[in-house]
Amino acid sequence: MTTQDGGPIRVLIVDDDAMVRAGLAMILGGAGDIEIVAEAGDGAEVPPLVTAYRPDVVLMDIRMPGIDGLTATETLRRASEPPEVVVLTTFHADAQVLRALRAGAAGFLLKDIAPGDLVAAIRRVASGEPILSPPVTRQLIAHVSDGGADERGERARKLLGRLSEREREVATAVGKGRSNAEIGRELFMSVPTVKAHVSRILTKLDLNNRVQVALLVYDAGS
Repeated sequence: MTTQDGGPIRVLIVDDDAMVRAGLAMILGGAGDIEIVAEAGDGAEVPPLVTAYRPDVVLMDIRMPGIDGLTATETLRRASEPPEVVVLTTFHADAQVLRALRAGAAGFLLKDIAPGDLVAAIRRVASGEPILSPPVTRQLIAHVSDGGADERGERARKLLGRLSEREREVATAVGKGRSNAEIGRELFMSVPTVKAHVSRILTKLDLNNRVQVALLVYDAGS
């Protein structure tokens, strides 16, 4: 797989453990269609490296001394045209992972992931697909008590109220983990029409990706 400009998938690896970085670089670099453009050991190094190397995907350790991965993710996703962020963690259910997803991370991977699955995940994210299914998202939310549920629910319902009835149907289907093809069959739309609706939903609600749509639908109780 290559990026839209025809080049390899450009990846920035961020982890405070040099051995972990070396292992990830070896696995991904051997894929052929993935290029490791830079490495960082602290979240503070991420913004200038992103500016200098323009990675497509940032593989981000969540726990680091100094600026941690959560703060770095939130900073990156607030920028214009940010790279996709995939969070690395050792825990299945983690409040910081959930916050990173709310900030716009495309998903999370456990550090003991199999090499082939890691490569496949980077390819999926680079192509614009989330790597965290809504059922996994809901399980994560259910296991992590991060507070503010009532406030988030009210905000989520208000945001979803901005959508047309058809857009709300598409958003609900995204929240259930449906693919574009499945949504099309369910709602009697063509796949391009579904994609257009999803794009409008993201724009109207100022969201980054389908994971955030799923989180919003869950928060709203839909």
